[in-house]
Amino acid sequence: MSDCLPPISTIPNAVAHTARLRADAVAIEEDGLSLRYGALHETARVAGRALMALGVAPGERVAVWAPNLHEWIVAALGIQMAGGVLVPLNTRLKGREAADILGRSGARALISIGEFLGVDYPEMLRGHALPALRHRVILRGEREGALSWEAFLARAEDTPEAMLDARIAALTPDSPSDLLYTSGTTGRPKGVITTHGQNLRAFSDWSDIVGLRAGDRYLIINPFFHAFGYKAGWLAALLRGATILPLAQFDAETVLARVERYRVSFLPGSPTLYLSLLAHPRLDAYDLSSLRVAVTGAASIAPELIRRMRKVLGFDVVLTAYGLTECCGLATVCRLGDALQTIANTSGRPLAGVEIRCVDDEGNDVAAGEPGEVWIRGYNVMRGYFDDEAATREAIDGAGWLHTGDVGSLDAAGNLCITGRLKDMFIVGGFNCYPAEIEHLIGTHPAVAQVAVVGVPDTRLGEVGRAFVVLREGESMSGEALLEWCKSRLANYKVPRSVVFMAALPTNAAGKVVKHELMALQARIAPERAGGIGSRAAGPRRDAGAARGGAGRAGGGEPLAQ
Repeated sequence: MSDCLPPISTIPNAVAHTARLRADAVAIEEDGLSLRYGALHETARVAGRALMALGVAPGERVAVWAPNLHEWIVAALGIQMAGGVLVPLNTRLKGREAADILGRSGARALISIGEFLGVDYPEMLRGHALPALRHRVILRGEREGALSWEAFLARAEDTPEAMLDARIAALTPDSPSDLLYTSGTTGRPKGVITTHGQNLRAFSDWSDIVGLRAGDRYLIINPFFHAFGYKAGWLAALLRGATILPLAQFDAETVLARVERYRVSFLPGSPTLYLSLLAHPRLDAYDLSSLRVAVTGAASIAPELIRRMRKVLGFDVVLTAYGLTECCGLATVCRLGDALQTIANTSGRPLAGVEIRCVDDEGNDVAAGEPGEVWIRGYNVMRGYFDDEAATREAIDGAGWLHTGDVGSLDAAGNLCITGRLKDMFIVGGFNCYPAEIEHLIGTHPAVAQVAVVGVPDTRLGEVGRAFVVLREGESMSGEALLEWCKSRLANYKVPRSVVFMAALPTNAAGKVVKHELMALQARIAPERAGGIGSRAAGPRRDAGAARGGAGRAGGGEPLAQ
């Protein structure tokens, strides 16, 4: 074998490169399993050969529908080695939703968990017509009409190693690597196509900026079906030779225990994740001294949260970032050495090779500090929406600018501050209000753990703001007191007219607050309560995916790490 390493132009080449350099280093640790880089590479090759034996051709789509498990990574790498395109499915999807994506993507094979958290995933697809789907593989279980994971891997015997090598050699940086479907929060989910070269460049740069390095122990809570758990998660870890510690289900105590047990050093996630850890009643019982780096992001992150992450949780580095599925999940990142206010108030500066503009309705740049729609141009912009040229043309203009639908502003140093979504904006008496700006201010109150603001109808002003607030453990206050506090810090039209206190905010699997659920909730609040400044509502039941982190909003931008 030659001592010259091949150029790292595709994900299979990148994995082979790391396996050669760090064959005996632990790639994945999961509940007693320890898989070294050399073994991971070989097992992924077996999966690739097995897929070829099933007839998966270059460019064909293969879906993975499972929680964070080591087999998820093996399957994904096998798909890409076989020249296929990875289609991750959200584990929260119901049968109809999953069938819709499987059908529209034309997926030829589905690799799925059998049961997870009491849900039978194969059963949810029963009765749905999927004519393109030829093969089903079940992880950790058996189902009639499907191959078990072990039986699937055994099919590799039908494909010579040389045939897999030829598939890998045929890949280029421009070959599609994945097809991620947006969350559908602004309409029907759309499939976003990105390539091997785009993702390698973006997350190699991200790893350099945030300080991910060989030997780091990376607890990945963010779901693998999301760009944050996949690209800024296990893919970035593989590029650096870090150890991946997958977590299938979020639970604050489990996270704390694993940080101590596995000496976790790298723990990105949503603000909700860190708030959950900080609020845990037994936080002081765990040794968190191994923690080094946190990467998060949201339109509003209270500086106090960053201070507590450093002081209480012990992180040396806390950084924020921004991206959306349509730009590989990444566009801007704060840098080491940035001031706390920069990290709290912005999502940092663009990656090298990426441009950011904030523009008005006519497409003209707005002044520094003024809000406008965020446009992105660069190597990271998607190749387009799958089988939807009209939507692609609507999203990307003739000059290559991706119109994100996010509202933000750029400061004099080029740091991007996300103000909100165009569709989230509400108008109070003719004045535009962006929820993220109001949320950021309320989030600085020492009694507030989380806040979300939505616009609600008002007979006099058209719309006014309503704040849904989660208080920090042990804190109490009235809605009147919070709004009085806001009045001295916000223009009058920006001050919410009512407050609803909650035990928890509803979140999606990426940890992002689901505002349409808040809108539905406020519609059910009796008028006399809704008009009351400090009404209370029971918090939503937190399911297994709550507080799991996310990179980029699927379908419209949300900050990368949340």
